[in-house]
Amino acid sequence: MSRKLIFHILGNLLICLAGSMLLPLGIATYFYFKPDASESDLSAFVYATIITLCIGLILRFTMKPTVQDLGLREGFAIVTLGWVVVALFGSFPYLFSDVFAADGRAPLEEFSFCYFESMSGFSTTGATVLTEIEHLSHAMLFWRSFSHWLGGMGIVVLAVAILPMLGVGGMQLFRAEAPGPQTERLTPRIAQTAKLLWGVYILLSVLETLLLWLGDMSLFDALCITFGTMATGGFSTKNGSIAHYDSVYIEVVIIVFMFLAGTNFALHYRALRGDVLSYFKDTEFRFYCIVLLSSIVLISWNTATFNVDGQVPYDSVGNSIRYASFQVMSITSTTGYGTADFEMWPALSQFILVTLMFYGGCAGSTGGGMKQLRFLLLIKQSGAEIKRLIFPHALLPVRVNDRVVPSEVLTHVLGFFFFFIGIFAIVTCIMATLGLDLISAAGCTIATMGNIGPGLGSVGPVDNYAHIATAGKFILTFCMLLGRLEIYTVLILFSPNFWKK
Repeated sequence: MSRKLIFHILGNLLICLAGSMLLPLGIATYFYFKPDASESDLSAFVYATIITLCIGLILRFTMKPTVQDLGLREGFAIVTLGWVVVALFGSFPYLFSDVFAADGRAPLEEFSFCYFESMSGFSTTGATVLTEIEHLSHAMLFWRSFSHWLGGMGIVVLAVAILPMLGVGGMQLFRAEAPGPQTERLTPRIAQTAKLLWGVYILLSVLETLLLWLGDMSLFDALCITFGTMATGGFSTKNGSIAHYDSVYIEVVIIVFMFLAGTNFALHYRALRGDVLSYFKDTEFRFYCIVLLSSIVLISWNTATFNVDGQVPYDSVGNSIRYASFQVMSITSTTGYGTADFEMWPALSQFILVTLMFYGGCAGSTGGGMKQLRFLLLIKQSGAEIKRLIFPHALLPVRVNDRVVPSEVLTHVLGFFFFFIGIFAIVTCIMATLGLDLISAAGCTIATMGNIGPGLGSVGPVDNYAHIATAGKFILTFCMLLGRLEIYTVLILFSPNFWKK
């Protein structure tokens, strides 16, 4: 394994990150000199940008790789270490500002706040340790949401698209970074594929921004909300999230784009090329729609008819459908935006939402979770096993999109399911030992592993993660990384065989 090549490319990633910091730096400069604003985060972004750029240049020009092509091991190392390093340097604007400064707080504790917020942004989790979001400067609000947008399609995929020096080896990065149990190439060259995916991503982002702007939302808020929607992140510019706007139009626009963000982007590309029917030909997409519609119907019925403490949550079917649709779409796509406190809903509705936290979006989307395709394969495999008991000599292959799924893919899915549930159980136990009640411990674990944001209990939709112990914040930060890179990419680095020559 070429360590120099790894550090060389990490340097390139930091240079890209420093370039992305120029946008909030420009916003900070504008509001620093604006007479009626005088926001004071300019120095934080200046220091963060300079340090990130300098370290990136040092790694780029001092680590001259002897090997130019990436192998599988280099690809996995770069992706995992890339996310760790990018989140680290992305936390510098928080660290150099007074966002998390507090009297009597130890340096490690303060750093845990900053790194948690940064990883939550880049991993598109949307869990926050901030209590007063509206007190942040415009530059800091923009940086939180922009980190979502960069992490949504993947900052490593961005690097593959714009750094030609990665060459053919870029496919190893793309396989390790791209979400979902399978990676689809749209063109023969991986750099071209990454550019096409980013083109679709940018096009949808521009369209949503314009539609939200037309809905009496400021351009700044429209941009930030779009970043959180298309990346399925969930950071908002308001304490009340999307409920702050209390607008059916805005909610409908966000629902539509959360749905699109949770869909395989390869299908969007085909649709833009004129093959709109590709959506309905795709087995996973049909399964995704069935899960969403059935969940909305059940929760709408439950919240319109079931008494909670002597009263029905919503006094009309219309309101039940409105709030159920938004929360189901937000949780399933793992965006995490909120228009209602679903902890006040009946137990059945809460159970459905918790189940959807495990499902997540489609493979090849910006959504987190275990992915719809994995659950579809598990269901089909379970059905095949039941049939095999009845017809022991029959050949019963699992098919998706009229193609037989290879046995190694099914093995991969079963292994992923085991690791996900096992890690979920272990982390839940650890968080419980750190002082959280069982519901809160389980809620914060699945919310971070699934890159969702809001959980249950003390980390519910109207709460935050500030009260969690410092050790707990670092553990949940690691869970965000595991969820974003889908476990295998991270765990493989802990194998001794990975580092052997």
